[in-house]
Amino acid sequence: MSLVNRLLKLVKRHETPALGPDDPGLAIVAEAFDPAVADSAVLAGSPAWVAAAPAVLRHHLLLPPDRLAEAASILAQDGYELREQAPSEGLARVLAVRVQVLDALHCAQERSRMAGLAQRLGGDALGWDAQQPEPTA
Repeated sequence: MSLVNRLLKLVKRHETPALGPDDPGLAIVAEAFDPAVADSAVLAGSPAWVAAAPAVLRHHLLLPPDRLAEAASILAQDGYELREQAPSEGLARVLAVRVQVLDALHCAQERSRMAGLAQRLGGDALGWDAQQPEPTA
């Protein structure tokens, strides 16, 4: 076995399975629905959040039903999937979902981006939460 093959085998052995937004066993590890609380404080105050592990980031939005296709198209450009939850006072409650490794800077940037998108489309950004697999005992 060549050195390259041995190295590839070692690397592949340590790969972790990809995380998906519908994986069983996901639990909310951080959530930010108060715009006065910094995302860095939310993440720092979460004992369940594993900084180096990927997480399912879910932005909670209220959008006009007739603008959902436009929102989905815009969000898909950055790897988000738009999932409709339920109607709410004439607006649709939706989740913009994607898997990523979380850090305070990117959470703040994405929160701001979602607020701008929602405002442009006539809706509102409520906040975000993050899910990671529950630790196995």
